[in-house]
Amino acid sequence: MSETPQMQEQLDALRKELARVKGAGQEDKLSMVLFSGDLDKALAGFIIATGAVAMGMESVIFLTFWGTPLFRKPDKTVAGKDLMGKMFGWMLPKGARKATLSKMNMGGMGTAMIRMVMRQKNVDSLETLIQKAMKAGVKIVACTMSMDIMGIQEKELIDGVELGGVGAYLGDAEESNVNLFI
Repeated sequence: MSETPQMQEQLDALRKELARVKGAGQEDKLSMVLFSGDLDKALAGFIIATGAVAMGMESVIFLTFWGTPLFRKPDKTVAGKDLMGKMFGWMLPKGARKATLSKMNMGGMGTAMIRMVMRQKNVDSLETLIQKAMKAGVKIVACTMSMDIMGIQEKELIDGVELGGVGAYLGDAEESNVNLFI
C-alpha cells in the first residue's frame, strides 16, 4: 500500500507530536508520600525508594504526619515549645528505632521479633535503610504543615532532611512516572 503525500505529512506530524509529548512528559522518577510511621510500612517505602535509585530513577520521599517522627533525632530535646508542641514531643516517637509494626505488634513483642528475624536474615534495619537511601541520593522532604501541627522543629530532624510544603510534593509528583502513598 503506497502512502500519499498528504498521508505522509499527517504521519510525520503525528510522529513529531508524539516525540514532543514524550519529551515534555514525566521523568523516570519515583515520588512517594510516607504518611505512616509504622515500621513495616516505612521499611517497604525505603526498600522501594532505594530500589528505584538502583534502577537509575530519581527518588523523592515526602514525609507527612506520622512518617515525620521517624526522622526526629533520638536524643534531641527542644526548649521553648508551647503546651501542644511539648505534648506531641513527649507522645511522638523519636526516630526510626522507635517505630513499631502496624499489625501483630503485641505490646512490642512483634516488633522485637521482626527486628530479630531481620538481623538473622541480614536485612538492614530501618535506621540503616534510611542512611543508605539518603547516601544513595533519595531526597527526603518533611511537610512543614505537619511539622507545625505536631510541634516538630527543623533542628529536631536528622541531617539531610529538606523542608517543603504540599506544593513541593505536587511539583515532584507531576514530574514522576511512579507515585506511591504509604
